[in-house]
Amino acid sequence: MDRSKTAPIPLAKFTVRTNRRTELIAITDQIRAAVAAAGLDSGLCIVYCPHTTAGITINENADPDVASDIERALSVLVPAEGDYRHAEGNSDAHLKASLAGASETVIVENGQLVLGRWQGLYFCEFDGPRTRTVFVKSIRG
Repeated sequence: MDRSKTAPIPLAKFTVRTNRRTELIAITDQIRAAVAAAGLDSGLCIVYCPHTTAGITINENADPDVASDIERALSVLVPAEGDYRHAEGNSDAHLKASLAGASETVIVENGQLVLGRWQGLYFCEFDGPRTRTVFVKSIRG
């Protein structure tokens, strides 16, 4: 039996530097690179954000206006100022991160992410600018 096909794949990670308080950054290329480096032919790729004021989402990546629209809509739905009790002044960022979610799971087949024609993965910053970490776990199967 070829151990390289059954051994666990090490956890991958990369950093994202954000420039604004609220910002969606396309990270599909970094995820593809992590899957390629892992040598994953078929299985799952889990993309995870370990931050409570940031998230991961999948959405359209063909038109940059979509990311801008998401940023603006979340700012309207969850304004920076409100009747919040959290003393740090970033309650809106925590709420937006909960709405976006901390992870996405993507199927991998023939070494490629199985995404829809217009889909891409985004890192969602809600309390920047900061340097953040993204983890990528590739699982054979």
